[in-house]
Amino acid sequence: MAKEFGDGLNQAVQKAFTRPAPKAAGAQMRYLVKQLKGTKAVAQMLRISQRTVERYVKDQIKKPRPDLAARLETEVKARWQPQIRAKAREKAATTGGIVIDVHARFGYTAPIGTTDQDRVRHLTVALPPQHAARLFEAQEQGEGDDRLRELAADALREVYFQDGGRRAGSLDEVQINDVLDLEFEL
Repeated sequence: MAKEFGDGLNQAVQKAFTRPAPKAAGAQMRYLVKQLKGTKAVAQMLRISQRTVERYVKDQIKKPRPDLAARLETEVKARWQPQIRAKAREKAATTGGIVIDVHARFGYTAPIGTTDQDRVRHLTVALPPQHAARLFEAQEQGEGDDRLRELAADALREVYFQDGGRRAGSLDEVQINDVLDLEFEL
């Protein structure tokens, strides 16, 4: 499970892929060369030499260092099946919504006379499409993990804690701190 909100959203979208991404280093490198239209661009992106990229493409090198393997996999998955990725995001943002499964310490801001002590909770909540749309839109605009955390906390305040206005109406703010586990599903 992820601990970062951006990574969690990416993993949820990747579950919608219809074909698996390439696993072998040579196949991954060839895919990136095709996507970026050249070995020089791939070399700069992965912070390796152009000649090393060419060796991977020709299968002269088969096993990358662990740090390069992680960067390679991340870059391939970020570009894999962009149309499927877009359809999954659009469906979640318009009709399906998104499910958040979070195990974290939740803090509260509430009026005097009520408890605002933070506590660890494990919540699994289906968020309506408008909240999914806000999360994906913020991610696409390059917002950081802190902003995604704020949007998720606001969505949980509205949907779970206030139950659409039926309870805890005086609850002003919810914070998500110390994330233990986090998972999104479309």
